[in-house]
Amino acid sequence: MKTAWIINFGNELLIGRIVNTNGSWLARELTIRGYNVRRIIVAPDEEPDAVEVLREAAENADIIICTGGLGPTHDDRTAEFLAKATGRRLVLNEDAKRMVEEKYAAKGLPLTDERLKMAMMPEGSRPIPNPVGTAPGIHLVTGSTQFFCLPGVPREMEAMFNEYVSRVLESIQKPPCILEASVVIRGVPESTLAPVLKKAVRECSRCYVKSHPKGHELEQPVLDVRVLYSAPDCNETRRVLERVSSLIATEAEQLGGVILERSIQRPGEKSV
Repeated sequence: MKTAWIINFGNELLIGRIVNTNGSWLARELTIRGYNVRRIIVAPDEEPDAVEVLREAAENADIIICTGGLGPTHDDRTAEFLAKATGRRLVLNEDAKRMVEEKYAAKGLPLTDERLKMAMMPEGSRPIPNPVGTAPGIHLVTGSTQFFCLPGVPREMEAMFNEYVSRVLESIQKPPCILEASVVIRGVPESTLAPVLKKAVRECSRCYVKSHPKGHELEQPVLDVRVLYSAPDCNETRRVLERVSSLIATEAEQLGGVILERSIQRPGEKSV
């Protein structure tokens, strides 16, 4: 399974002005395509930190998706940081220039230096079309690592991921069938259920088993236990999840718990 890092650039994220929804959205999309997300990092729009984290990512991940810092203002410097991190020149990408120029020409606006800035990319990059906004994204392959830099505006980022990045990712490796079982239990403290969860992990070493407390540990405990598993075939995935979730539910009932819900669905989706 190939590894992925997500890097969200923006001082506005670090000071709490904006909630980092891009990180969770990308993590879910990468996970359901079979990529092992190992880091979600929020970094400032400042050279030392940004270049350091990009270099570290290149040494440890197969896929790196960055968001933010592609616009026309002085603090939009992701292309510059990526060029320095990978030892490449920052150059005017002619394809990106054409994309930007066409967007503004359609509105009768000239190509100013600030707008031209959005077409500056590390040498060897391929621009990612932006169907929603004006700034193209950046696709750069260096060694065995692929960088995808997308805008920080969620609707632009999501559109570019769906129309470009997802296709590249699915060409690298065939997506497995990833499903998630949920067992919602009332009346069993998390500490009491912990040995059962340990047993479930022994039953399925490749399953990711995690409990999410929804109530008070001692007064009104409610636990949503999630079991994540992937296999090439969806029938196999469901069989494993049925077995493991059944084990958890049965043993929780033996501990005096009440099963409020059992379901299997794709990660992030409603119960099916």
